[in-house]
Amino acid sequence: MTALGPHLVAFIRDYMPTERGCSEHTCAAYAYTFQLLLQFLAARIGVSPSSFTIEQIDARMIVAFLEHLESNRANSARTRNARLAAIKSFAHFIEYREPSLLEHAGAILAIPSKKTGQALIDYLDHDEIQALLDAPNPSTRGGTRDRAMLHVAFAAGLRVSELIGLQLNDVRTPPQASIHVRGKGRRERVLPLWKETTKALSAWLSIRGDCSATALFVNAHRRELTRSGFEYILRKHARRATNTCPSIADKRISPHVLRHSCAMHTLRATRDVRQVALWLGHATVQSTEIYLRADPSEKLAALESGSAPSLRPGSFKAPDRLIAMLRPN
Repeated sequence: MTALGPHLVAFIRDYMPTERGCSEHTCAAYAYTFQLLLQFLAARIGVSPSSFTIEQIDARMIVAFLEHLESNRANSARTRNARLAAIKSFAHFIEYREPSLLEHAGAILAIPSKKTGQALIDYLDHDEIQALLDAPNPSTRGGTRDRAMLHVAFAAGLRVSELIGLQLNDVRTPPQASIHVRGKGRRERVLPLWKETTKALSAWLSIRGDCSATALFVNAHRRELTRSGFEYILRKHARRATNTCPSIADKRISPHVLRHSCAMHTLRATRDVRQVALWLGHATVQSTEIYLRADPSEKLAALESGSAPSLRPGSFKAPDRLIAMLRPN
């Protein structure tokens, strides 16, 4: 039996950042995948994660974990595939470190990715965003922090990793307030802030106080805020926002929905998908085209630019019953 711990630590701490040159965000995403996997396996087989062997994490267990992500955690097929990609990367790593596990790793590598559709994105309209931003109580320390976080996350269209990764020295103060964002693929961008966002952020900075963490947003223990911590805060205020905007209850609120909402508001304000790509830090404009498909005003403009074709009058003749049965519905 081969202990899992030493190999997993070497994979996350040495191989990923040093040999492959992966970014901090990628390493954190891979580490989170294995955190979820080990928690699932610990509950499944009743063994402490530090006692796991690589042989216990076989293809059958991986498939069960992927099904758990979709059924219990309501993850999309795209998220499932991202988790599987992280696990397969580790399997490749094991192939070279432990040749005796070639067959074991090969079975994991043979697990297919799931085909994904091109569903329309979810986003919040103006009234829903306003209700969410107004939900935190600015008379408390936590509410002041939460209001600033929500404002920055929406106004800058940040990924959750970008938001919790912001440092104090990434903030530029007025007269030209801005934030320095380190995004996916080591792409950096500097984004100006609205006056409302600057006001909310300044209120937080005035009461943040000194602490050992250099992160812009810290938790109640004055440590760096985690991904799950922000997700909890967002869900809490989304529930509160339904009191003034009930339509929020019909939408699945997640950190990425705030990013989508920023993109849709930017697209409608600028009518330029290239501006949206620059704002979000996309590598190519193709990644931003999903917002064009979700915006009905774009199709309406195209519809109004032409004239409808005329219809030739004719009579309807019922088809043969057998032919009709063979036709698709």
